[in-house]
Amino acid sequence: MSYFYPEGGLPPQTQLLTDRAIVKEAYTVIPKGVLRDIVTSRLPGWENTRSWILARPIAGFATTFSQLIVEVGPGGGSKKPEPEAGVEGVVFLTKGKITLTLDGETHHLEEGGYAYLAAGADWSVINESSDIASFQWIRKAYERLEGYEAKSFVTSDKEVAPTPMPNVNGVWSTTRFADPDDLAHDMHVNIVTFEPGGVIPFAETHVMEHGLFVLEGKAVYRLNDDWVEVEAGDFMWLRAFCPQACYAGGPGRFRYLLYKDVNRQIRLT
Repeated sequence: MSYFYPEGGLPPQTQLLTDRAIVKEAYTVIPKGVLRDIVTSRLPGWENTRSWILARPIAGFATTFSQLIVEVGPGGGSKKPEPEAGVEGVVFLTKGKITLTLDGETHHLEEGGYAYLAAGADWSVINESSDIASFQWIRKAYERLEGYEAKSFVTSDKEVAPTPMPNVNGVWSTTRFADPDDLAHDMHVNIVTFEPGGVIPFAETHVMEHGLFVLEGKAVYRLNDDWVEVEAGDFMWLRAFCPQACYAGGPGRFRYLLYKDVNRQIRLT
């Protein structure tokens, strides 16, 4: 498996300013070239760590989640990463190794490692290696449903078999880490995979907000009324009902980590 992670740095003074960054009413594209040292943030309670904040709630746009790239240096980490008791999260490791302690149990995550961190879970992270570790961290305020309670779990990309979409001859599949029929979960963070030439054959238009981080490959992605080229390291941020489709350009697989909010009634009062 291949997983993109940013290395920061700064472009030379000779580089052209024209780039692929796009901010529109219905969507945003943050290309990998934007992920530079000068746009990182330090996180309270973390040691030897920096982050790129890709998404945060904005009124009138995407309001359900935040998404960060977290880079932890050797010996770095946090004893109390999540400051809000009502917030759930997913950690997906794209570089290196981390030690995750979750409700008293220790897990050693390698690249492709995945952890769902239930709201109120007691967890900590440390990088015990001599190299950097980098992971996607997605956070959402958990919306409880009477009779259900999401539980923390740890798995990996290698341990979960992708589920092919129907009638596509295997060119489009989704790695689902949480059971889509389990109403305890009000968000899904999956991996979507397209083989070269695979497509989303209609313009999806739905209530779910999206964060899409491209892990591998390249594609042309339909966002509202635009076709946008994207590649490994790019991030797409879609508000509710933004039409989307995809054409995987090859020569290799196109894979992205996908956030969406699910399984709850729309609140009107």
